[in-house]
Amino acid sequence: MEIFEVHTKKHKREFLEVGARIGSKFPHYVQPLNKDIEDVFNPAKNKCYGFGKATRWILKDRDRVIGRIAAFINQQYKNYGTDYPTGGVGFFECIDDQKAADMLFEQAAGWLKTRGMDAMDGPINFGDRERFWGLMIEGFEDEPIYGMAFNPPYYQKLFENYGFRNFYNQYFFAMKITDQVPQKYIERHARFKNKKDYSARHIDLNKIEQHAQDFATVYNQAWSQHHEAKTITKEDMIRNFNEMKPIIDQDLIWFAYYKDEPIAMWINIPDLNEYFKHFKGKFGLLQKLQFVLMKRKGVCQRFTGIAFGVVPKYQALGVDAFMITEGARHIQEKRSYEKYEMGWTGDWNPRMMNIYKALGGSLSRTLVTYRYIFDDRHDFERHPVIDYNTILEEKAKAREELKEGTAFMAEEVQKRPSEIQEHPAQDGSGAAGSIDVGSASGSAHATGTQ
Repeated sequence: MEIFEVHTKKHKREFLEVGARIGSKFPHYVQPLNKDIEDVFNPAKNKCYGFGKATRWILKDRDRVIGRIAAFINQQYKNYGTDYPTGGVGFFECIDDQKAADMLFEQAAGWLKTRGMDAMDGPINFGDRERFWGLMIEGFEDEPIYGMAFNPPYYQKLFENYGFRNFYNQYFFAMKITDQVPQKYIERHARFKNKKDYSARHIDLNKIEQHAQDFATVYNQAWSQHHEAKTITKEDMIRNFNEMKPIIDQDLIWFAYYKDEPIAMWINIPDLNEYFKHFKGKFGLLQKLQFVLMKRKGVCQRFTGIAFGVVPKYQALGVDAFMITEGARHIQEKRSYEKYEMGWTGDWNPRMMNIYKALGGSLSRTLVTYRYIFDDRHDFERHPVIDYNTILEEKAKAREELKEGTAFMAEEVQKRPSEIQEHPAQDGSGAAGSIDVGSASGSAHATGTQ
């Protein structure tokens, strides 16, 4: 057996083919679009190359490709409770052979170790967590939704026999569209419906820029609790919404507002695998025409959640129940779908799990994100449960410390005007004193204390 780093067109084609060949042996496998995989490894398409790097390999036994793997370093990949550099592995495919799997894992581990990583998580994506993330261990009896990892059941033993350990579980919940919203949701909905300052409505495709700003506002405040240093800009979302326009059903994307200020969002899309399962990885002109025809015929009977969030100060008020109930009634009246498959939530996020359960969802799949620590450099610990109260207290304390530090520096600047005049700025951006103050706030931002 021999490993080859993927550089040539032939290797890229073999990287795609081995995944399809192995997966096609299992009845509910849906081949991902080739383009979706190739875009991950294209610096022109994947913004993660701006703060990370990635590579990939194929494994051959004589002339037959029997496996593949990718490794990545993403400087923005953060996990609450982890304070050491952690890389990632993903896009793993392999025959049922532990020796072959170990060769792939060793190749990826060596590449990551030489670049300063202390551990590797996998299988994960070089990008967002809603795609190609985790190893399925339960839920093989149904087709995967778009972007969901789907693998042969024996992959679990290949990972665990090598030494990977369960970092956290990823749970998917599902429900039928005819399922009724729980009574307590209806009661909370009634309470907000009578308050004129609160509203919930689905998006208008003619107002994409406004909804892009709404998304960024809610996302950046809601996800700040997870200590994962993730932010998104209005421009990012305008681009994302415009790319998604052909597949967006505006009846499925909802925002809640307080006096026109976005305070919550519930983002869903039709399950694209209902279409893509017919395309065998391709998405050329013929497949696009087929897609349009199937969309008109209402072929897709399942939709899926891709994002849900509530601005922290509104999280205990029941705004989520108000928005979901408003949206559910609208979707049920339309009767365009039969099943709703919610996006995954980690076992470290009990609040989100409770929402799914309270809504009446039943567990439909379980995936695992594994961790492997190199050379026992650190004690293994599972991802800690998110304690939102503690996190909010930490952020409030950090903001106060930042204010105190900035005030102290401002006093120092006022005390030493002569020194500032003696050390003018070198880049034309202002006085040296102002640069120092800016550097302090920038440093605080980088450590998540702003």
